[in-house]
Amino acid sequence: MIRAAAARIAPHIRRTPMLRLPAGALAPVPLALKLECLQLSGSFKARGAFNSMLALPVPGAGVIAASGGNHGAAVAAAAQALGVAAEIFVPEITGQAKRARILDFGARLVVGGASYDEARLASEARAALTGARLIHAYDQPEVLAGQGTLALACAEDAPECTHWLVAVGGGGLIGGMAQFWSAGAGPRLVAVEPAACPCLSDAMAAGRPVPSAAGGVAADSLGARQIGALGFSAIMAHGAVSVLVTDAAITEARRAIWDACRILVEPSGAAALAALRSGAWVPPEGARVGVLLCGANTEATV
Repeated sequence: MIRAAAARIAPHIRRTPMLRLPAGALAPVPLALKLECLQLSGSFKARGAFNSMLALPVPGAGVIAASGGNHGAAVAAAAQALGVAAEIFVPEITGQAKRARILDFGARLVVGGASYDEARLASEARAALTGARLIHAYDQPEVLAGQGTLALACAEDAPECTHWLVAVGGGGLIGGMAQFWSAGAGPRLVAVEPAACPCLSDAMAAGRPVPSAAGGVAADSLGARQIGALGFSAIMAHGAVSVLVTDAAITEARRAIWDACRILVEPSGAAALAALRSGAWVPPEGARVGVLLCGANTEATV
């Protein structure tokens, strides 16, 4: 499914750069930075949005999505490119930069409640009324397959990497990557979550997806209150390591990326690097480390 998705979406997305940095530039070890923050719509989410719309029929009523912002912008961008109507439901915490991105791509924007869960419920009610197709932010097979194409790109562009650090919200990205790199068949995945949004960590402790807290500086991107079932299954089968980082570590990593590379990312885009810079994850001897910078839908300040 992932290789088919890669071929399907290739005409519509960008092949984002892989930036290699020497030891000492951003971390004590050399790094390969996958600049998915430069992807169409400003995040990796474009992969899943395009794959979902191209793999399955879209009704005349178009598509509907609930999102903290990045998924909504991606669905709006894909809908605009494919000539499809899109309606995006966001929670009140979604920042102006992400709201503007959604509107810039021509979608109808609806503020659907205080939290992502409230926006999701509002979007589901609207879809039932209109007949539009729901595109889930992280818990649909076509979305996971689309996000999994990022693992294929990383494997092709940085085959030397033994570990990849990936920020986690609802689990669609790391779940898709885990599906591509099944246990023992590729690099190890390190799942990085803000301590204020620990839905994967909580699920691992419970042995199943459970409700969790959702707050902090990256809540509009990584603030899922429960890990997706599909992603969680893939993550556990892969054997990914889970680590938590503080809001302060995310903010520091975001500034460091700007200072060292002049690349502006949103807080979620800096979370993976924060695990390395803060010591929440220490690479084993001989590790070749890749870090995914996953999104840049933010105000132009650091």
